[in-house]
Amino acid sequence: MSQSRQGPLVGVRVVEFAGLGPGPFCAMMLSDMGAEVLRIDRKGTPIRREPKYEVMNRGRRSVALNLKSAEGMETALKLIERADALIEGFRPGVMERLGLGPETARARNPKLVYGRMTGWGQDGPLKDAAGHDINYIALTGVLEAIGTKSGGPVPPLNLIGDFGGGGMFLAFGLVCGILEARSSGKGQVVDAAMTDGASVLMAAIHGLRAWDFWTDERESNWLDGGAPYYGTYECSDRKWICVGSLEPQFYALLREKTGLADDPWFDDQMRRGEWPAQKARLAEIFRAKTRAEWCEIMEGTDVCFAPVLSMAEALEHPHNKARGTFVEVDGVPQPAPAPRFSRTPPAPPEAPVAPGHHNGPALADWGFSEDEIAALKQADAL
Repeated sequence: MSQSRQGPLVGVRVVEFAGLGPGPFCAMMLSDMGAEVLRIDRKGTPIRREPKYEVMNRGRRSVALNLKSAEGMETALKLIERADALIEGFRPGVMERLGLGPETARARNPKLVYGRMTGWGQDGPLKDAAGHDINYIALTGVLEAIGTKSGGPVPPLNLIGDFGGGGMFLAFGLVCGILEARSSGKGQVVDAAMTDGASVLMAAIHGLRAWDFWTDERESNWLDGGAPYYGTYECSDRKWICVGSLEPQFYALLREKTGLADDPWFDDQMRRGEWPAQKARLAEIFRAKTRAEWCEIMEGTDVCFAPVLSMAEALEHPHNKARGTFVEVDGVPQPAPAPRFSRTPPAPPEAPVAPGHHNGPALADWGFSEDEIAALKQADAL
């Protein structure tokens, strides 16, 4: 892997203790932006699939350490000494039992920003319980709000808990902590809980609910599929489109494009009692044409329209291709780094690697001598 870095976080060093889901996603985000993230894998970690398919591991090097050995532990601590931040995603207390908890780490590096990624948080009655994205967003009221009246709540993949409310919030917290440490000279612990992050993502909805503009009943509100002008519709070819004509001028254009401009039944956009019947009427209209025909009529207009594309189709859409929204790394299509920067753009991502792929070179770049690296290999710590 090339040692040249590029992006707004060049010069930031992060030690990542390998985990699953939101931890690697956070590390990917930081690495995408130019941070030098060194992943510490457990020595002997099984390879579940060819490394290039572990997209969230892209752009960073891996050192495989035997953390059960004194030499492996000391190596981890020396790396921590030289880092700006640390990422770990284990249950509360695991890092302390390993001897790598915040107190130990920050005793070696007082400026370290110690990032902790969990579902329930570092405290609270559920902190030690197992869980996954679906459980965390259920507890915060997110899952109950997504779905249909008849079909029940629908899991939105694992985007809200793991990645939005988890990894992204941890990345934000780490950057905040690093900025503060540069002025204060002191590090701190960042406790990123998916329950907290997912709750913050619902801030606007909480405001609407307190204003009595949002009901707890699914598919009854303007953003949850209840409103006829904000939802998805099937076309004659069994493909789908979506409209989001919230503002009055966009709603008027939707009526024009669907032939409803002169229908007084659709004049009042906010008559909730009429929404189910209006939605059924729009469904009939949209089923009369193919998705391609509706794209010809609406795409690029202020209707706020888009075809509902599959992942494969999204790769080929002209807008995504023009912006370079997706890239191919070692033959694997994947999202490009985001957001965009005008002066310090990130480099194209580099392919993920197997655990321990960079044992010698990475340790050398982090200040270990050839003799020290050789001794670690001899001690079976590396």
